[in-house]
Amino acid sequence: MTISVGLVGAGPWAEKVHAPALTAGPHTRLAGVWARRPEAAARLGAPVFERIEQLFDACEAVVFSVPPAVQAELGVMAAKAGKALLLEKPLAADLDGARRLADAAGQAGVPSQMCLTWRYSAAVRAFLARVSAIEPFGGHASSISGAMLGGDFASPWRLERGAILDVGPHMIDMMDAALGAVAGVRAHGNPTGWVGLLLEHETGAVSEVSLCMSAPGRTPAPRVDVYGRLGGESIDGGSLGPDVFATMIAEFAETVRTGVGHPLDAIHGLRLQEIISTAEAQLG
Repeated sequence: MTISVGLVGAGPWAEKVHAPALTAGPHTRLAGVWARRPEAAARLGAPVFERIEQLFDACEAVVFSVPPAVQAELGVMAAKAGKALLLEKPLAADLDGARRLADAAGQAGVPSQMCLTWRYSAAVRAFLARVSAIEPFGGHASSISGAMLGGDFASPWRLERGAILDVGPHMIDMMDAALGAVAGVRAHGNPTGWVGLLLEHETGAVSEVSLCMSAPGRTPAPRVDVYGRLGGESIDGGSLGPDVFATMIAEFAETVRTGVGHPLDAIHGLRLQEIISTAEAQLG
């Protein structure tokens, strides 16, 4: 059964990733697009709706590609309309917004799933399976780039809040998956410069995360290293492979069909937002 999906947003990520992935099938059909700039939505090759409620009427599920604060607002509307949700990270701009969105999905009984792209990679899943066998006790993750210095993704919310809100969810989630649920965080640095996080895990493991999106010049690929009593394992962003988005869309379609919760759901997104909120409060 092909799932009819509506796309909210028509920015660079919607154009480069979401629209092509939803259109490619075979699991989904792009039923239409709503965006605050209709001229941008028209470029995505699907019907454009003037009102978001019209988009909800035309689809079973909604995919979001909008800034975090907008996602929190419109995601609640979609949940109340009974639509399954494929949500970008972070879940919202702040913890209150994340709670409202997660609560709305739960109260409406609609399935949700997060676009934590690393976790849909076959290479990452194999890495996490290997990590579980080395009795891990610690690790390090880094995501360093110059994305905020210019280009499509130097958007206002990224420039204001920095790497911790944008790439932080990916790296915190990877440490959480590799070493056990994060139980505590200590943060230092500059939100719009370099941020360091020390994560304490429920398993007793400890990890460190380095984040920056304002580094000029050539920068390394994002990387995760995990160490254990029986060895070490590593993976970098260049190893994710071409399967990531197709797998994400296929799993979302299955989530919609079955109504069974996905492990990377809005509740998981809320957990990540809680960690980020605590860290941001420490950064001042």
